[in-house]
Amino acid sequence: MLFEKKLNWYKLFDSSEAANMMVKEGHVTTMNVGKKKICLAHTAEGFFAVNDKCPHNGASLGNGYCTAEGSVVCPLHRYHFDLKTGRAKSGLGDVVETYPVEVREDGVFIGFKETVWKLF
Repeated sequence: MLFEKKLNWYKLFDSSEAANMMVKEGHVTTMNVGKKKICLAHTAEGFFAVNDKCPHNGASLGNGYCTAEGSVVCPLHRYHFDLKTGRAKSGLGDVVETYPVEVREDGVFIGFKETVWKLF
């Protein structure tokens, strides 16, 4: 196989305390990480990240809000997207890309799948 998918990790915050201060529980924010614009949500279950662009009409999900049920809500048409699966709760078939977020001793990280060239 000439190409393989690799998970590359990017540091969002130096500590979980810094992440908690920047994104309060029940809130969302927009961040530019690597070459992507993401929506970072903080729920009672922890941090979740999705692509910031709503697949329905392109609005920034980071300008929306998150619910106690674990969804991010688009500010334009109020579409709800599950933060774990990325699926629209309306049943319309829209999906937003999700990214893994890990809280570690040395900070909070997000993982992006990237294609790498592998000759051998």
